[in-house]
Amino acid sequence: MQVTFTHHQSAHCENGVASNLLKNNGLNISEPMIFGIGSGLLFVYLPFIKVNHAPAISYRTLPGQIFNKVASRLNLKIKRQKFSSVVNANKALEENLKNNIPTGLQVGVYNLSYFPDEYRFHFNAHNLVVYGKTETDYLISDPVMETVTTLTHAELDKVRFAKGAFAPRGQMYYPIQIPKEVDLKSAIIKGIKDTCRVMLAPMPIVGVRGIKFVSGRIRKWPAKHGVRKANHYLAQMVRMQEEIGTGGGGFRFIYAAFLQEASVVLGNEELKNLSKEMTKIGDSWRDFAVEASRIYKNRSAKEDAYNVIADELLDIANREEIFFKKLKKAIS
Repeated sequence: MQVTFTHHQSAHCENGVASNLLKNNGLNISEPMIFGIGSGLLFVYLPFIKVNHAPAISYRTLPGQIFNKVASRLNLKIKRQKFSSVVNANKALEENLKNNIPTGLQVGVYNLSYFPDEYRFHFNAHNLVVYGKTETDYLISDPVMETVTTLTHAELDKVRFAKGAFAPRGQMYYPIQIPKEVDLKSAIIKGIKDTCRVMLAPMPIVGVRGIKFVSGRIRKWPAKHGVRKANHYLAQMVRMQEEIGTGGGGFRFIYAAFLQEASVVLGNEELKNLSKEMTKIGDSWRDFAVEASRIYKNRSAKEDAYNVIADELLDIANREEIFFKKLKKAIS
């Protein structure tokens, strides 16, 4: 069994799956446009949730929310299903393949055999597309990979029913209704307003206030937890930023690309200027990651290194606060 499907590589899995599934259904919409309309950009610090024995930090919204918001704002319909048994999950997937429906799945990363070992860890919010099946394998389009790949039947079962936080429970999803025409302008404005609202939210662990909060915590980590644990926390922050699901710096570049496209659709020159500004902020997130990695690898020659990178992070927060206030004004 093999359905009609074209693989396009993307920077981030959920954006890529959404874009590829919609393109397959005749709606040509780019990865950055998916990310922007779906209000994917976020910062949230969750010290009460531990990921790999360190406080959870996310630079994006919850799994599934990007595509759900895109569907809502473009008046599409998506079907989502979760399953209590492997048998029922496989039966539903095979039914889709028989009906020529490529299907998005949420899966765990740890048992993805085609990933390099250093990228295989316990993270259950990865997305891919299944577009076919042979006697031994499923045909996989994972948008972060350059080409299509495969997983054995047993491997796919394992990643679909991975345990732990955000356990996918065999989740599968696919578009079932797409209008002939979509109101891109309205969807873009709604997406931008939602992102500005969240990034400027008056909550201490969310948006720019969340970034400032983490900056303050970083200063205290060595004295409070000891250098070894502080280094682990910092390493986990960088991993969430740069390796898991594209992360902070990467998401800023995707959002800059979205604003570039949006400036053309809306005929708004200010969005083009803000796109350039967000690219520079993305560069600063990358610089922060490089400096932080020097610290936890014990290669930093700077005295008071934790305060230095906390200052860098605070500067990023202040710039993002100014940025999102300008962005909010640009589309009001």
